[in-house]
Amino acid sequence: MSRVNFDQLLEAGVHFGHLKRKWNPAMAPYIFMERNGIHIIDLYKTVAKVDEAAEVMKNLAKQGKKVLFVATKKQAKQVVADKAASVGMPYVIERWPGGMLTNFPTIRKAIKKMATIDKMTKDGTFDNLSKREKLQITRQRAREANRLGIPVFGMVDTNSNPNNIDYVIPANDDATKSVEVILGAICEAMNEGLQERKAEKIDAEAAEEAPKRERKAKAAVKKERTKKEDDDALNANVAGKFAKDEE
Repeated sequence: MSRVNFDQLLEAGVHFGHLKRKWNPAMAPYIFMERNGIHIIDLYKTVAKVDEAAEVMKNLAKQGKKVLFVATKKQAKQVVADKAASVGMPYVIERWPGGMLTNFPTIRKAIKKMATIDKMTKDGTFDNLSKREKLQITRQRAREANRLGIPVFGMVDTNSNPNNIDYVIPANDDATKSVEVILGAICEAMNEGLQERKAEKIDAEAAEEAPKRERKAKAAVKKERTKKEDDDALNANVAGKFAKDEE
């Protein structure tokens, strides 16, 4: 059974893409149609991709792996923070500091750059950057993960490039409800993985303790048997002594 259904996604507005003139041709396989100049995402493919990503995420959680959640869009920040916290995973909801994965010692320099970007965002300068400059900033985190061989899961809208994403989930990434329904399904799967890991750990500990309890029980029985034998021997000696005295 799928973790999300067509109606859920439709109600959350997951199907709304961007204007046709802003589309990325690499997203063509995930586009169902164009309506009023806006691309409509094929939700049946979204359902399949959510299930695929959720299963992988579940297994990662079951293996005890850490998953870093990243969201820098205003409408996604709180949702991502809440969902990541619900499964005990780390998250980044501010500007991605270059080198955070590939070269952590340089983070101090990157933080200065991040502060500059934040300032640009607040004073409106960021909005005046060219599309290319904006993309260079937002794509940096995916490139670092690719370089380290870390699998990347991502909600990809019709104006984005899916080629550097290992697990593409075609979806509207500009609506809070859309982000919430997708992440809800993913985190539910991860929670299942965490619960299975916990259950397996309990079973493993029980299996490990069973032989110990058995050895302890055998030792107790042996001790009791030895004590009984010693008592019997002592009683026999005492009885023998009395018998000699009576003679």
